[in-house]
Amino acid sequence: MNLIDISRGFFSTAVYPGDPAPTVTQLASFENGDGYNLSAITACVHTATHADAPLHFFADGAAVDELALRAFIGPCRVLEAPPGVITGDAVDRRFPSDCSRLLIKGGGRAFFMDSAAQELAARGLLLIGTDSLSVGCANNEAAPHKAFLQNGVAILEGLDLTEVAPGDYFLFAPPIKLEGLEGAPVRAVLLDDPLLHDRSARRNNPLR
Repeated sequence: MNLIDISRGFFSTAVYPGDPAPTVTQLASFENGDGYNLSAITACVHTATHADAPLHFFADGAAVDELALRAFIGPCRVLEAPPGVITGDAVDRRFPSDCSRLLIKGGGRAFFMDSAAQELAARGLLLIGTDSLSVGCANNEAAPHKAFLQNGVAILEGLDLTEVAPGDYFLFAPPIKLEGLEGAPVRAVLLDDPLLHDRSARRNNPLR
């Protein structure tokens, strides 16, 4: 069984336009004569690979520490999608209906319309993940987020699926327990079981 790190570097990944870049403050270091290293960071909680909680778009929504961990741990499917917007019709015609966690490999340029989010949520999806910085495109950010989050679908953004082939995997990607916040960084990992991968190869063609 292979482990595949699908997380992006916290300090090397481009931040979402308008978000602050993460910074490090060295509180103690061997170079300064201290007996240990000690660092502090300042960053947006939506930096690099991260999870969105309902509180991100709903004033009375659940915070990230209140989310069920089962959404972030379990069997998943990686599906390749072409750059552009994913509509509800595309979901209806091309997306599998037999998976509870779906990760979209779109080269960072595939985005959901709210109709697609609503269609996936109606299928009982537990989690949606994307290698884009957001599930929604620049001129339609809020609606897809709300459609997923208000229907109990957890969101992972900023994944690195570059080296991942479409197919079935086991996902382990719980967010950091940041009490009361609307999001948190994630160290996302896929477990690649050859039996799962071989079984899914015949039925998971790229969306081209």
